[in-house]
Amino acid sequence: MEKEATIANKPDALSTRSDEVIIHIKGLKKSFGSKDVLTNINLDVKKGENVVVLGRSGQGKSVTIQCIVGLLQPDAGELTVFGEDVTEMGDDELKQLRIKIGFLFQSGALYDSMTVRENLEFPLTRVLKLKDQGEIDQRIEEVLEGVGLLDAIDKMPSDLSGGMRKRIGLARTIIVKPEIILYDEPTTGLDPITSREISELILNLQKKYKT
Repeated sequence: MEKEATIANKPDALSTRSDEVIIHIKGLKKSFGSKDVLTNINLDVKKGENVVVLGRSGQGKSVTIQCIVGLLQPDAGELTVFGEDVTEMGDDELKQLRIKIGFLFQSGALYDSMTVRENLEFPLTRVLKLKDQGEIDQRIEEVLEGVGLLDAIDKMPSDLSGGMRKRIGLARTIIVKPEIILYDEPTTGLDPITSREISELILNLQKKYKT
């Protein structure tokens, strides 16, 4: 991440902040071959805080998120989440960490062969191992109401607009009730009006789920 990339803390009235640091990054470095992507990144994120990372394409914003959730191993530096060193975690520990961290990538990452209902059911049955169909259905309906798309429950992703796919991707992120949510350019490819709607939805969901 080069000089043009900046980190902005954006506290707002919707969030309840504390002094508890839940993500700590110090001196983080990551290279791919001879290309330095992250160089000496420092960041502390406190509970209830909104943090926006700004930078041009290719400057390491997505790489930073992938390091935080353990999808990529940094080359150097400190990286702790909830006080635990992510770089020292094994597969089982990373699985438990990712239950606490929701992350929404640019594409929304929906399974095209599944209906909206099945996409939302997947993390509940595969990740949380829920078996009570009543609870599963309740959670699905709750998050779809939260993003304003309950009527899309039986549609295929191919039947949805770009903005609707983003909303469903967001619903699938919050359905496991994570403590942190990381967004990777959630409004990329959307028109200005839809981008504003998604941004407002993110803030409203933060208030509701206290992430």
